[in-house]
Amino acid sequence: MFILIGGFLLLMVLGLPVALSMAVSSLVYILYSGITPDVTLAQRMIAGVESFPLLAVPFFILAGNLMNIAGVTGRIYRFAVALVGWMKGGLGQVNIIGSVIFAGMSGTAIADAAGLGTIEIKAMKDHGYTTEFAVGVTAASATLGPIIPPSLPFVIYGMMANVSIGALFLAGLIPGVFMTLLMMGTVAYFAHKNGWGADTPFSWKELGEAMIEIAVVFAFPLFVWLLYKSGLSVNLAVGIGLAALLFLDWYFDFSAVMALMAPVILIGGMTMGWFTPTEAAVAAVIWSLFLGLVRYRTMTIRAVAKATFDTIETTASVLFIVTAASIFAWLLTVTQAAQILSDAILGFTQNKWVFLLLANLLILFVGCFIDTIAAITILVPILLPIVLKLGIDPVHFGLVMVLNLMIGLLHPPLGMVLFVLARVAKLSVERTTMAILPWLVPLMLALIAITYIPELTLWLPRTMGLAK
Repeated sequence: MFILIGGFLLLMVLGLPVALSMAVSSLVYILYSGITPDVTLAQRMIAGVESFPLLAVPFFILAGNLMNIAGVTGRIYRFAVALVGWMKGGLGQVNIIGSVIFAGMSGTAIADAAGLGTIEIKAMKDHGYTTEFAVGVTAASATLGPIIPPSLPFVIYGMMANVSIGALFLAGLIPGVFMTLLMMGTVAYFAHKNGWGADTPFSWKELGEAMIEIAVVFAFPLFVWLLYKSGLSVNLAVGIGLAALLFLDWYFDFSAVMALMAPVILIGGMTMGWFTPTEAAVAAVIWSLFLGLVRYRTMTIRAVAKATFDTIETTASVLFIVTAASIFAWLLTVTQAAQILSDAILGFTQNKWVFLLLANLLILFVGCFIDTIAAITILVPILLPIVLKLGIDPVHFGLVMVLNLMIGLLHPPLGMVLFVLARVAKLSVERTTMAILPWLVPLMLALIAITYIPELTLWLPRTMGLAK
């Protein structure tokens, strides 16, 4: 066990990538101990990615890439400016609202930071905001990406923990709204403290148009439901609803209605049982292609090809992490290391609230050093048995784990959002880190509330019958 864990930590300290550190330490342990034939390494790594839910991974990544090249990010930004740009610290509020909308399509924090972050940071700097404030609010709002469904980390966690991915998606909605309000409150505090005014003049016309777009989006599922209740089949009701939506969008030339519809279609489709979370990822890609090629006509075949190759590259790296982490996690289980660690934690406390505190500290620490996907794959086999034994709902714990790891993405030495924003804003990693520090306050408040008020997470999936 010492060779396995010690080798992994040593290789990481030496600068080897996390996935390679896990794979090499696992191979060395197998060869040294003879616990299993060396061919098991390849077999277990293949078994780690031989899972239907993992098909969602490349499709969600592709959907995010397509949204970025389809001009959707610009439309989302303009819509957010119309909605909240007139508030004090307006572009800070725009940053957050834009991330909320984009989170309903991309599913990853990095896509949010790289996609909208480029537009938002430049706009905020042009309006006189410091680069540090622009980077800080962009980093904090990017954590909403995997909390508000769809979510790539939820797919991985659901597969590892054998939990309904649909329930996890629904569970993220209320915490996502709660985090949004906390972040908007933080922007308001900084605006009041620094005497910032609005960045765009208040306009009843623009605000009214934005509110109409929101009303159209909320009216769509109600309209479809009424058609269905009138005796039409589900498919016909949805078809008529989409036709009406397309006509309204074309006639009034809405800024972002079609982009706002993405989370409605995905969550509504899963809730109604029209498609699984994996199929929802495919639906997200189809919707992205429709927006870019048909509705907005901003996408070229060459751009689609580039997005596809970028997706292949990203998917390969993600799935390699999953394969390496799966053999590492399997060896932790076979060598009883996971059981020893579980017993040590249970020997320290049998109180679930104390355990949640310890789990938060552990996951936050791990998230600063290990990639999100790898951390989920390693930690779930260790912590899930304790979670179940103490009567903690695994859906609730999934939210706690993912939020912790999202906060870890903002920290050195391996926080990917930190490095992405440092490159986008042309800041040093040190200055970027200092810019993000004040934003840990609302994130930590959200983490405490989500950890110790389970109903924030569980009420919606329970109401929809997807959780106990």
